[in-house]
Amino acid sequence: MISNVNRLSWAIGLVVLSLAGHAAAAAAPSENATINLIRLLVQQGVLKQDQADGLIAQAEREAVQARQAATTVAATPAGAPGDVRVQYVPNIVREQIRDQVKAEVMATAKQENWAQPNTFPDWVSRISFDGDIRLRDESRYYSGTNSNEIVDFARLNDRGPYDVNPNSSSGLPPLLNTREDRENLFRLRARLGMKAVIAPQWTAGIRIGTGSDNNPVSTTQTLGGGFGKKDIWLDQGYLTWKPSDELTLTGGRFANPFFSTDLLYSGDLNFDGVAANFNHKLNQDWGVFGTVGAFPVEYTNDTSTSNGSDKEESDNKWLYGAQLGANWAINDSNRIKGALAYYRFDDIEGQRSSPCQPWAGDPGCDSDGSRVAFMQKGNTVFLLRDITPNPLNPSTTPQPQYVGLASEFNLLDLNVAWDTDLPEDLKLRSQAHYVHNLGYDEGEMRKRSEGQFANNLDENGEVESGANAWMLQFTLGNSLELKREGDWNLFAGYKYIQPDALPDGFNDSSFHLGGTNAKGYFLGGNYGLASNVFATGRWLSSETVYGAPYDIDVLQLEINTRF
Repeated sequence: MISNVNRLSWAIGLVVLSLAGHAAAAAAPSENATINLIRLLVQQGVLKQDQADGLIAQAEREAVQARQAATTVAATPAGAPGDVRVQYVPNIVREQIRDQVKAEVMATAKQENWAQPNTFPDWVSRISFDGDIRLRDESRYYSGTNSNEIVDFARLNDRGPYDVNPNSSSGLPPLLNTREDRENLFRLRARLGMKAVIAPQWTAGIRIGTGSDNNPVSTTQTLGGGFGKKDIWLDQGYLTWKPSDELTLTGGRFANPFFSTDLLYSGDLNFDGVAANFNHKLNQDWGVFGTVGAFPVEYTNDTSTSNGSDKEESDNKWLYGAQLGANWAINDSNRIKGALAYYRFDDIEGQRSSPCQPWAGDPGCDSDGSRVAFMQKGNTVFLLRDITPNPLNPSTTPQPQYVGLASEFNLLDLNVAWDTDLPEDLKLRSQAHYVHNLGYDEGEMRKRSEGQFANNLDENGEVESGANAWMLQFTLGNSLELKREGDWNLFAGYKYIQPDALPDGFNDSSFHLGGTNAKGYFLGGNYGLASNVFATGRWLSSETVYGAPYDIDVLQLEINTRF
């Protein structure tokens, strides 16, 4: 270590100065003191034994020479020919000797790598790690008056197709649990990330995380399962270029680059694609920021249909986003941040197929790939396949179906957060978030689906849906970031999400257990148990906006850590 080198150079310098000082006084240096000092340095691990042996031999020779010189001086009369005079060594000269010895020792130590045994290569200093662990106890409570015939369309698409013809189907479609409570689910989220500074403007990052499956909105793993091992997924992997302090470009899989809330995008959601962020401070009180990005949601499968000679045409699904916002420090106690964004989901809606005949051996229908890759629940969906009935037995012709989204999604998004410093060192954050789907058009939905809607219908067969979602939330406490022991805050809010206000696959998976067509309140609190350790309690109560009753209450108790 460097401290060892400092001790070594100091000690050797001391020996040299000791010799010089004794020579100046014409007296022999203390042989025992020098040798004892060298042996002590060996015991402390500063010197190796072979180096110490050489120094001891040198000290003994110089001690003999000094004693001989002292004898000669004592025996020679003052001013007589042949006098031996030893000049006084000034302090500056002794300091130069010390610095020279120290430099030589340092060079030798670095070359032989004996004074820095615990040092690491340069690349190690450019890598950093971070992570978090969350332990959660979750209980889900369902109303006994809920409908028990709500189809799980996500599972139908994943495990289908499902025969919707009651004359030929032998079982029910996949159904959601709507009445049976699930209490004390012990759940874990664990994430570990690494960042590497490749060059002054380039950074690479990788993060792994838990998760029960590969759904994009949750990395929470439900424990149990016979103590079986848990899955680890690649949660992030990205490359960032920062050509200036105001501009950052990122590509790969990375955290949400937009200013948003979980009304639209889950806090666990990561984006695949590329994004550019800029942030410019106009003056002491004002700043502007913005983000643009392009994100592939899903690519057409090269092999669809797998056992058919005619493959599906390329119909890739993309998300394009652009956001512009501003920060304003109104005064010392009030700060506001707001942004307007536009998100365009290209080709995410389903497509009705050409006439097909799975019952006659067709491997699939040409619009099967238009079903969405991941969904939760709430969006209006329709049957994708236009299956031609078997003329020999039309009433019992199997109708194996997938479902697709009926609406387009082009979202206008407005987000505002206002932070206020209150007396008694309290802080208040007020948030409002509004989303409107510009692509919602019931006429176009009916034309696209050819009237084959599978949900969100009233008694007359008319679509019950809407294009608006909004959220209000208030957070009060002595801290909004919860970094220290004793930090605390309380929060409460309300959400209202119409069925087709936004894609149901990307928002918070806790409120109404994910998706759209939900409204209700949420409240809770956080308390700092230690530095970067805090406890959270949360209650979420929701019901459907339209359609059959489906009320869900969720209780979550957590311990969160960051490192």
